[in-house]
Amino acid sequence: MIEARLRRDQSGWLLACAALTLAPHAEHLPIALSAVCALLLLWRGILTQTGRRLPHPLLRLTLAAGIVAMVQIEFHHFFGKEPGIALLAGLLSLKLLETDSVRDGRAAVLLSFFMQLGQFLYQQNMAIAALALLGGVAAIASLLALQGAAMSFRTQAGAAARLALQGLPLMLVLFVLFPRIQGPLWGLPADAYNSVTGLSNSMAPGDLARLGESGEIAFRAAFEGELPPPAERYWRGPVLTRFDGHTWRPGRTHASDAPAYRSQGIAHAYILTLEPHNQSWLLALDFPGTVPGLVYTDTFQLLAREPVRNRQRLTLVAYPHTPVGLNENANTLRQALELPAGFNPRTRQLGAQLRTKASRPDEIPALAIAHFRDSHLHYTLEPAPLGRDDVDSFLFDTRQGFCEHFAAAFVVTLRAAGVPARVVTGYQGGELNPMDGTLVVRQSDAHAWTEGWLAGQGWVRIDPTAASAPQRIQNGLAAALPDSARLPLLARSDMAWLRDLRNRLDALDNSWNQWVLGYNPARQKAQIGRAHV
Repeated sequence: MIEARLRRDQSGWLLACAALTLAPHAEHLPIALSAVCALLLLWRGILTQTGRRLPHPLLRLTLAAGIVAMVQIEFHHFFGKEPGIALLAGLLSLKLLETDSVRDGRAAVLLSFFMQLGQFLYQQNMAIAALALLGGVAAIASLLALQGAAMSFRTQAGAAARLALQGLPLMLVLFVLFPRIQGPLWGLPADAYNSVTGLSNSMAPGDLARLGESGEIAFRAAFEGELPPPAERYWRGPVLTRFDGHTWRPGRTHASDAPAYRSQGIAHAYILTLEPHNQSWLLALDFPGTVPGLVYTDTFQLLAREPVRNRQRLTLVAYPHTPVGLNENANTLRQALELPAGFNPRTRQLGAQLRTKASRPDEIPALAIAHFRDSHLHYTLEPAPLGRDDVDSFLFDTRQGFCEHFAAAFVVTLRAAGVPARVVTGYQGGELNPMDGTLVVRQSDAHAWTEGWLAGQGWVRIDPTAASAPQRIQNGLAAALPDSARLPLLARSDMAWLRDLRNRLDALDNSWNQWVLGYNPARQKAQIGRAHV
């Protein structure tokens, strides 16, 4: 029995379903493939409006081969999240050019449902959930159109929305009771985490400046009581000791189940909600107290035992006034004095001059800060190109740089003066969201500073960026830059109303993260346990 051709309204609903399903994928697809998908959907729309026949099977086969070739050229393979989604996106668009029966229409809807689920392979925020819901309603409306007689758009959409609402109670029951799966939706180690951003385990000129242009959230902190002052909001990441003349990398470290210091002084208790970044560091506020199950390095980093591949929620206490490294071992100090031969001769000479000028080693950092301030160094996201001797070029030629330039130059200066020093990378500051009271720290808050070792004081934080751009520490990146055009749109200081909108959206997103995405196996077990009591 030959099935009747699709009505115009049925084809229209299928086209709308495919368009709403594919639109959220556009930012992840290759530009050329996105354009091809759009053209194929447009072609199908024109055929629907004019009533013309669908293209010849041989032409459709040629187009399918072209889509497969585009994916192969772009990704060089077909296995994994990104090439798989790209291939299905192209085939869904092409499917509509052969869909002329109810049976084929149902197959297109099922493929749309699968592609809507595919949105969550990239991210699982509230906006993606809303887009998936919209696409799901369009898919239900398409099934209703395929099943029954022609109805008006409003009637069909209303019926689809009612069916979705009727399924809501079952969805809630499944959400609460269905076993939770801890981990990413996509399980291939090779590409499950290739889209995460954040700090790396090394630092070269320009690395943190590139992060300064990202508005993505790195983590949130909800404090009990008052927030620590801006000068104490240093969130420690990788500690970099080895320097080859261009790139900074970690030195030799040891780890244990407890910190190598005795916590003392003012305490700041807070809950850290850390976004996945596929690294082990936890970006805790200096200096965290003991937490069972975590790892502490002798460079005062707090680490997880496995890479952070899911959103983590940790209860921590920081003791920023704790003295650290008072009895540092000789090998660590020797490593913190090493400089590569043949690099940055002018900065070495500056360090030697400061050493001669100082009567005691602990006077050298203040003299170096004074020199940096008197040199009128400019803090910018767009520093001029540097030469072979990066530090010399920054300090004596261009005098323009971002925080990594300041920190690297200061460490080289201190080492040349005989003071052990190293670079610490992480984040500094954060913006209080007045809507929910959380401190939001973004990738644009990435920062590098210096630690110098002084006898009787241990490792002391010294931030040379503050000498030239104090507003960076007190009021954030936007306040320190003369031109904020390269900052994320919603982080620019000249658009307060957009920042207010961002705060509201962030607060909603945080609630979604805590109550929906944060409903992990442990919380589910506790919830079900309370229900049985």
